[in-house]
Amino acid sequence: MKRYYFSIPMVLLLLSTSLWAVRVNAPAPDFNATDTNGNTHTLSQYRGKYVVLEWHNRLCPYTHKQYASDNMQRLQKEWTQKGVIWFTVISSAPGRQGYMTAAEENAYVQQVHAAPTAVLLDPSGQLGHLYGAKTTPNMFIINPQGVLIYEGAIDDRPTTDVADVPGATNYVAQALEEAMAGEKVSVPVTRPYGCSVKYGD
Repeated sequence: MKRYYFSIPMVLLLLSTSLWAVRVNAPAPDFNATDTNGNTHTLSQYRGKYVVLEWHNRLCPYTHKQYASDNMQRLQKEWTQKGVIWFTVISSAPGRQGYMTAAEENAYVQQVHAAPTAVLLDPSGQLGHLYGAKTTPNMFIINPQGVLIYEGAIDDRPTTDVADVPGATNYVAQALEEAMAGEKVSVPVTRPYGCSVKYGD
């Protein structure tokens, strides 16, 4: 019989990961983050609204696919006009791919005509680790009751080819449409695809 030995720090890490990992159909963890204009946002202040979290790295080809096709901007504009709060989140650490200063990101947002509610800067990776964000993009949807109703990929075409966007099933739009119609989200979890989030640790 094989025996497995775990150090106390390893056991604590495994337990904390199990206890705090976000789960669909469970309350989404509150957060406190600062946007590129210096404003502070918490999840709890948007109770009563749908909230989308979009992990972002403009140098990632999978992210570039969504912005070069104008797909992400279209989604941002469509859903924020319907009252959805949309946060683009940058968890790249200083010196890592995708890290942006507030001024650099504001210039980029203007350049590509992006339209999120705000861009949250997370250089410490605290928000990214809190939600277990793995890739760019990695999408999360929280309903007005503060419950996570979708987590995963933006669509079903895990490629960097812009030509794949028009024919893709967009899981984010699908989940929002179903939820706002009072229906159960038919695909609540998918495997996210893209570049790994460039955390500092």
